[in-house]
Amino acid sequence: METRRSARLGAISKFAKITEPAPAPAPTKFRKRKAVEEDGNEQDTTPSTPRRPRAAPKPDLDQPPPATPTPNAVSLIAEPVNTISKPKPAAVNRLADPNRTNALLLSPQTSRLISSTTGPSVQPPTSPSAIPLEGIKTTTSTTTTTNLLEEACAHLIKVDPRMKHLIEKHHCHIFSPEGLSEKIDPFESLASGIISQQVSGAAAKAIKNRFISLFYPGNDTTTTTHEKKKFPTPADVIGKSIETLRTAGLSQRKAEYLLGLAQKFVSGELTAQMLADAPYEEVLEKLIAVRGLGRWSVEMFACFGLKRMDVFSTGDLGVQRGMAAFVGRDVGKLKAKGGGNKWKYMSEREMEEIAEGFRPYRSLFMWYMWRVEETDISTME
Repeated sequence: METRRSARLGAISKFAKITEPAPAPAPTKFRKRKAVEEDGNEQDTTPSTPRRPRAAPKPDLDQPPPATPTPNAVSLIAEPVNTISKPKPAAVNRLADPNRTNALLLSPQTSRLISSTTGPSVQPPTSPSAIPLEGIKTTTSTTTTTNLLEEACAHLIKVDPRMKHLIEKHHCHIFSPEGLSEKIDPFESLASGIISQQVSGAAAKAIKNRFISLFYPGNDTTTTTHEKKKFPTPADVIGKSIETLRTAGLSQRKAEYLLGLAQKFVSGELTAQMLADAPYEEVLEKLIAVRGLGRWSVEMFACFGLKRMDVFSTGDLGVQRGMAAFVGRDVGKLKAKGGGNKWKYMSEREMEEIAEGFRPYRSLFMWYMWRVEETDISTME
């Protein structure tokens, strides 16, 4: 009996060992884990290997440089700081010379009007009945601020009849009797040119207003609205530190440029009288020597600020593009190729050769080349 019982218990024990489930194997190290989302779908929660950060793209040397600003971007050069609504000044008839400064310049230090000692002199105001109407040719041979634009347009059309359509479509205010009657502070114009470099027109205006506010705080109730908008004199500017000037939104370099420009006027190296009387080559040389004023900036100041009629800029991409279209080239194809050799639509030599015939009114010719893109050039043929 004992033998049968022990045999029976041994068999049961042996059977239990055979049927005992084996322990579940440990999950492998790289097995993916899944989580159940609220909608019942499984979502892979395995941490992914972090991707290597993409290297910063190398500058594309084939991309063309940004185009130089058009007249819309340099309008601050000729825009008076006083924007208070008031009647426009009557056009005063003065002698004009396309090879001289024709703007009414103000002394930056005293705000007094400068009279040219070698250029055109001021004539007594002409009665309205004596001023020729627009579109009617004057019989006098004397060039004045009243007929300067008319004579210049007639010359452009004589050189190239295709200019007639451009002239009829666009009125150039800069050299009109009204434009020539505007008073220009040369220090303000040059400083505005520096402020507007490499920024949009809206940003340049905002920075300029903050710059002026450094000298005429808006909460000062002792100043009038006109005084608040008055541009600071060079002496005012050199009284401010670079750190203070930068609070207007200027970069370190622009603050240094404005301070250096102000010092030139305070020392007498630059004066409104010199800018009114000196030949263009001398004006160009003296202003390019100022830090922050490149050739293009000086050319724009001479055209828009000094109202000189024979300025021509070969380095302006807008002028290059307009001239290429004017002579009948497919600007679209040139633009797709980057504007031609070294991102130019036309060589400087060719530009100068074409513009040579428009002397001494190349400033006006240049202004109309900016307007070519706004005009259907097929109608000029």
